[in-house]
Amino acid sequence: MALKLIASYSKRLGLPAYSSHQFSVTIETELTGNDDISEESARLYQTLQQSVDDQIRQQGFVPVEGGGHNGHSRNGVNGHHDNGNWLCSDKQKDLILKLIETHNLDKAEIESLARERFDKGVKQLNKLEASGLIDEMLERAGEKPTRGTNRRTRPVYRNGAGR
Repeated sequence: MALKLIASYSKRLGLPAYSSHQFSVTIETELTGNDDISEESARLYQTLQQSVDDQIRQQGFVPVEGGGHNGHSRNGVNGHHDNGNWLCSDKQKDLILKLIETHNLDKAEIESLARERFDKGVKQLNKLEASGLIDEMLERAGEKPTRGTNRRTRPVYRNGAGR
């Protein structure tokens, strides 16, 4: 007597703007005996899990806060300039956008640079990473980065030293 084995695997990931995406796979197979139920269940689970994990990496459309959308370039400088999605400081965000505009820098190239250097989009950079990106943008624009000082040429003091 043949036995039917039905296995399903599903995963849901949360995304910005109260969004999520989900992918699931179900498979049905017949077994010829009771001996291989455990082995076949384990094999199917591993196969389904790998398949879902491989597919869910393709996130597709992600809405931005405020109801707009940014196509497939999630959290990049190509989308809306919604400060709620930026992880760096407001001043860093403003400077990045100002440098792009002032020096006619290619937004896609800056996004690619962030992904190359930090393995994430511009909007996902933390303060330290954004600082490194800004320095590189200044160099590309022919301006000299101001290391060791804030951008108003005032020395930066750490741990109270130099005050």
